Amino acid sequence: MASGDQKFPTQKQDELPGKERDMNPIPQFTSPDYKPSNKLQGKVALITGGDSGIGRAVCNVFALEGAIVAFTYVKGCEDKDAEDTLEMIKKAKTADAREPIAIPTDLGFDENCKKVVDEVVKAFGRIDILINNAAEQYEAGSVEEIDEQRLERVFRTNIFSYFFVTRHALKHMKEGSSIINSTSVNAYKGNAKLLDYTATKGAIVAFTRGLSLQLVSRGIRVNGVAPGPIWTPLIPASFKEEEVAQFGAQVPMKRAGQPIEVAPSYVFLACNHCSSYITGQVLHPNGGTVVNG
Repeated sequence: MASGDQKFPTQKQDELPGKERDMNPIPQFTSPDYKPSNKLQGKVALITGGDSGIGRAVCNVFALEGAIVAFTYVKGCEDKDAEDTLEMIKKAKTADAREPIAIPTDLGFDENCKKVVDEVVKAFGRIDILINNAAEQYEAGSVEEIDEQRLERVFRTNIFSYFFVTRHALKHMKEGSSIINSTSVNAYKGNAKLLDYTATKGAIVAFTRGLSLQLVSRGIRVNGVAPGPIWTPLIPASFKEEEVAQFGAQVPMKRAGQPIEVAPSYVFLACNHCSSYITGQVLHPNGGTVVNG
């Protein structure tokens, strides 16, 4: 995964949120170089959008670190990816960890988010780590192309769900718990073609900072991860073929990142003995793009 020029085969998927199994090459969600050390032993983790991309990699490394994993996915669109991820977690989990669960849902609505939390708590009794990661994006050449229906859809998935899942999960989280929100480098540098997506990612940064201040007295840490260009199903499902071929070439490392290169950031922030003095902050695995603020 060294720096260097990179070009992906031209490809296009016609349906969001995209299918990992149809990508060429398949994103790397694990690595033989990753050495687990029981950082999350016995912790119950809920990961939204965990069936593919960064979410799949996080599910895998959390399982390797001893966590009990539950994740959500979009029914109908992501069934096969979810099945594959579930099998991967079962193979990765430690011997004493409970069996993982996959929950199909549309997280854009409060009642669905409550059902997800209730199902996790029914299965495992609590939530120790919440990863708000579900997202969708669409290109647009102008703000004039973004109508009310699309704007609401993107905001429902990308930021409403973070509010909804968090408010229900907090009833089952105690001192020492951790919330980690997936934002994006686009929140810091902007993106002309992903205006509504970028707006939600900026909202997630503000949500992370505000929520961390709200929950610090309860001993619950809230942080974020802002990936740069990462090779996930969102890319061929939302970009033009020629854009996919050059994806990631604009960063200093001259390549896109792989999900496994992002997942350890979530492990670090979830692990109390690694990051106990960190809250309200955002990590930036982005291939060398310098961001401030």
